[in-house]
Amino acid sequence: MNIKVTEDISSRIGTSTLLAAWPGMGSVGVGALDYLRRNLEAIPFAEVDMSEFFAPEAVVVEKGIAKSFSDLPSHLFYYVEDRDLIIFESEAQIVGLGGVTLMNQVLDFVQNLNVSKIYTSAALAMPIRHSEEVQVLAAANQESLRDELVEHGVEILQEGHISGLNGLLLGAAGLRRIEAACLLATMPLYAQMMPNPKASREIVRVFERILGVEVDMEEIDEAAVQMDETMSEIEEKIRTTFSSMGKEEEVEEEFEELDEEQVPQFVMQKIEQLFLEVQQEHSKDKASQLKKELDRWNLYGLYEDRFLELFRQDPDNI
Repeated sequence: MNIKVTEDISSRIGTSTLLAAWPGMGSVGVGALDYLRRNLEAIPFAEVDMSEFFAPEAVVVEKGIAKSFSDLPSHLFYYVEDRDLIIFESEAQIVGLGGVTLMNQVLDFVQNLNVSKIYTSAALAMPIRHSEEVQVLAAANQESLRDELVEHGVEILQEGHISGLNGLLLGAAGLRRIEAACLLATMPLYAQMMPNPKASREIVRVFERILGVEVDMEEIDEAAVQMDETMSEIEEKIRTTFSSMGKEEEVEEEFEELDEEQVPQFVMQKIEQLFLEVQQEHSKDKASQLKKELDRWNLYGLYEDRFLELFRQDPDNI
């Protein structure tokens, strides 16, 4: 593993702040940083080569010719001109030795760029409805940064755990006496795999206050409205279908402990779990079960792109 530097910024940056994110539930954290990066017109200057930890899963075919292997996930560093701000954005959550190696490589690299503070961001899945207001909570590795976040109006996460590299980086940074914190935006537990720009937007708003920047929110506002409309449509279809089912025995057994308002969340969580199982197990039986569940609730049209993407990602194994 090595870091390829395409532009040396060491002489142009002072004591700096790092924003870092890896993919996670709802693409909340990485979605927030990606939006912030694009709006601040951050410039790429380095990339981590993680090829030794990945193997191509397919070849790209054009006009019948297999031309190249599919792209490996990227892990890029960006900087924002005229601000002592570095952004690290990764396309893959890496576990085990590869993840620890990457985390330490990132810290080694940014320490040489005078990074004194690090922020990561992620989702906090909770038993809430999509229509509820998003909250942003935070955890820090030092009391001084925790108190600083409170001054910015951020609620502190009193207990819990933060999985993945978005959380582990706080501990690794603490061992080097670097202040670090993770911002966590709440999202519905039953929609963990669906992109959630509404939650990402609230993290962007907190970063506006912390960094003293102003971000054009029009694009992410529109995405949040679209997400709410889609979620509402899914819930309404489930309610309508459930109401028309009558009192069939199999329906009663599955939903007997739920009131009618809980049914949409229960069904959506089941669907998300099936999507996850298809991805993890590469099972045709699971894919068939997922399709049956979508058809049962008249939802296939709303999930069609995601369903077909499962086959585009792994056509030989599903």
